[in-house]
Amino acid sequence: MKEKKTRKSMGRAGSLLVSLLITAVVGFVYFYVSLPAINPQSGDFYSFLLLLCLVYTISVFVLSAKPLDQGEYSVVRTPREKIKEWFRFIKKSCLPVLILFAATIVVAIVGQIISMPIFRASAYRELLTVQTGDFANDIAEISFSEIPTLDRDSANFLGDRQMGTLSDMVSQFEYSNDSTQINYQGRPVRVAPIAYADLIKWFTNRGNGLPAYVVVDMVTQEATVTRLTEGIKYSFSEPLNRNIMRHLRFQYPTMMFSTPEFEINEEGHPFWIAPRVVKRIGLFGGVDIQGAVLVDAVTGECEYYEEVPNWVDTLYVPSLIMQQYDYYGTLVHGFINSVLGQRDVTQTTSGYNYIAMNDDVYAYTGVTSANADQSNLGFLLCNMRTKETHFYTAPGATEYAAMASAQGVVQDLGYTATFPLLLNIADEPTYFIPLKDATNLVKTYAMVNVAQYQIVATGETVSVCEQKYIQMLSDKGITQPEDMLQDQVTGTIAEIRSAVINGTTHYYVRLEGNTAADDYYGFSADEVPWAILLNVGDKVKISYYPAAGGICQPAFEVERLEAAPALYLPAVTYPN
Repeated sequence: MKEKKTRKSMGRAGSLLVSLLITAVVGFVYFYVSLPAINPQSGDFYSFLLLLCLVYTISVFVLSAKPLDQGEYSVVRTPREKIKEWFRFIKKSCLPVLILFAATIVVAIVGQIISMPIFRASAYRELLTVQTGDFANDIAEISFSEIPTLDRDSANFLGDRQMGTLSDMVSQFEYSNDSTQINYQGRPVRVAPIAYADLIKWFTNRGNGLPAYVVVDMVTQEATVTRLTEGIKYSFSEPLNRNIMRHLRFQYPTMMFSTPEFEINEEGHPFWIAPRVVKRIGLFGGVDIQGAVLVDAVTGECEYYEEVPNWVDTLYVPSLIMQQYDYYGTLVHGFINSVLGQRDVTQTTSGYNYIAMNDDVYAYTGVTSANADQSNLGFLLCNMRTKETHFYTAPGATEYAAMASAQGVVQDLGYTATFPLLLNIADEPTYFIPLKDATNLVKTYAMVNVAQYQIVATGETVSVCEQKYIQMLSDKGITQPEDMLQDQVTGTIAEIRSAVINGTTHYYVRLEGNTAADDYYGFSADEVPWAILLNVGDKVKISYYPAAGGICQPAFEVERLEAAPALYLPAVTYPN
């Protein structure tokens, strides 16, 4: 009978070296795929350490299982004794790794405990500084050219539809659906890169990169594709080293980042804004932002800024601000009060939106009581670049109650309300709510008074909606026309134009000496029945609200000086 050959053991030193090699390979693959920050404040870092310890220990166990049946361990023993021998061998070979494994678990557990709000309530409350503001003085009435009329979903729908203009490359690329709201050249827009259609398309186009990005104007609802002379080579659609997260991790292995946002500077050059995450309380608590790394999306060049340039709009995200305010509002009298009693406890509502002011982007969210009922106590506005946060007292309906009220007015049309913006209309806090159809296109607009959400005005243009709303406020005695900013002009009619809109004739009058498009004053035949009698050469006096802006200045009062007494227009209708 042929004798069975026994494989020669590689020895203890050999098994340890092979185990180290296996651990290094597994660790590199895990690091390349998961990209954990090498930072003791990152939970992923502890997962990474534990994985390395486990891989090394298992490798030693597997590679040493054969020698356990040979040499000094070859004496016949019971299974229980054999298991004890195995554990003694692993302990002898892996003691430092086992100590590291245990220490990692202990540090992670202790770090979680010392970072809990129950022990650090005051520190959590100090994460956000909230100033009290005066609504009428701080929040100016915004021109129609600055009011966003789209939500994220509608903007993404329009951006995706615009991809058809890339007829020469549409099969190669697709819309990324990853848009960022910014102020670009004084206008609120959403910008998004395009993406490779699939892995094969990436392989064939990776040399030139992504050739364009999409800009959606949040006011005019126009989507445009901006082509680049040199393509975007660093993005989320890159699967290997040029993936934006992998590129950042290799450049800054110890930094923690929140999800990078795509932006363009005032010259239209694309960048990725990667906010640096820090933990300010204990080991894992008090998530905050400290500066950002700006990555050139074309060249990959990175630079860290403690204070980002002014054109950057998205250093902070609303969800972080809302979390920090919830600490601020719920821990006002300590942790115990936040759970039991809840005296003076407040919290944010469950949604947010953006508004552009002073060339910055602000996040808006409501503030309600601990019971989260159907009424708000006020609202927050937070600068997304500086984190400057103001609270404004404005008791009234929650955003979702206002949305339901707006939908009730157009329920026969089946329109759905988007999350509202908060505007200053006639010094009144007002929810502005675009209403869209089943195809995600905005069809009409609503304005809902915050304090009295049964006051709802709708209109097919922003200006029509505003003037109807102002008239409702006047009818309810909330505001008086004479209290509002007004202006008057007297002159001779140089031109009259008319258009039929939704079955109603609208007249647009230009006076002598005026040539600009916004020097036309608009009113409808419903409001001024005798408008049909106006002729070129008639002398008239027109009163209007100059803050409204738009293509035509909205007249609320028209007087034909030579023929009739003043006629008061209760509302204004004119197209944007």
